[in-house]
Amino acid sequence: MNRRNFIQTGGMLAALAVSPTMANITHKKPALGMQLYMVKEDMERDPAGTLKLLGAMGYKQIESYGSDKGIFWGYSHKDFKKLAGSFGLELISSHYNPCSLQEFDRLAGQAAEIGMKYLVCPWLGPQKDIDAFKRFAEDFNQRGAICKKHGLRFGYHPHDYPYKAVNGQLPIDVLLNNTDKALVDYQMDVYYAVTEGADPYAYMKKYKGRFTMAHMRDVLKKRLPAGSKEESACDLGEGIINFPKFIAAGEDNGMEFFFVEQSRYHNETPLQSAQKNAAYLKSMRLL
Repeated sequence: MNRRNFIQTGGMLAALAVSPTMANITHKKPALGMQLYMVKEDMERDPAGTLKLLGAMGYKQIESYGSDKGIFWGYSHKDFKKLAGSFGLELISSHYNPCSLQEFDRLAGQAAEIGMKYLVCPWLGPQKDIDAFKRFAEDFNQRGAICKKHGLRFGYHPHDYPYKAVNGQLPIDVLLNNTDKALVDYQMDVYYAVTEGADPYAYMKKYKGRFTMAHMRDVLKKRLPAGSKEESACDLGEGIINFPKFIAAGEDNGMEFFFVEQSRYHNETPLQSAQKNAAYLKSMRLL
């Protein structure tokens, strides 16, 4: 059984199952969060108009990213916070573009000044040697210390490649084991964990308190062919992932922020997808 086939009996089944021990636990729905990369074309055209629409949909928290205009979309950090706040949106965190430690220090200062809680590294890329990830871990610790100095937190967002073995080791394990838990948190993209055959619940439990954020998108019940240009993603509630269980388990293990993200739009626009995902989360009942 290869790693891709293992998904049928491993990560996907784990995502579907409801643990009997969780059946009598009452959880609180988290605030609706949105990663702005999902609506990047709309943000590039009209940041204010897009934020207004997201607020009207019921989103309360947003995560930005390193756009061509920066994480504050051409506004000053204070003006962007004010703009988002006028539509009922709180800027919790942002992914950032590659930058020197000096540039990162300056960005962390701005983020802290407006009450943001996280700066998140979104991408490292596949590496040929596992030692590269050990060096990344050292860099994360340095950036985590910078964030701590400013009163916020540093995070890393794993894609698919950290769950693929390099030199017999999983990069995600190397990163978790070589970063200081006092300085570095993680943002689980449940889509990638499941599609790579990992068990998201096992990771949350083993590294309790490390996965403090999540990106949420569902996995098609019938995946697209291998090598497809599109990911096998779908709107929340339309695939195989049990999101009431995922959110409840996340909260039990230290996860606080949950951001909707989508990477495939089937007969819909990104904003239509955002609306569907918001409606699903509003109607969802946690365990």
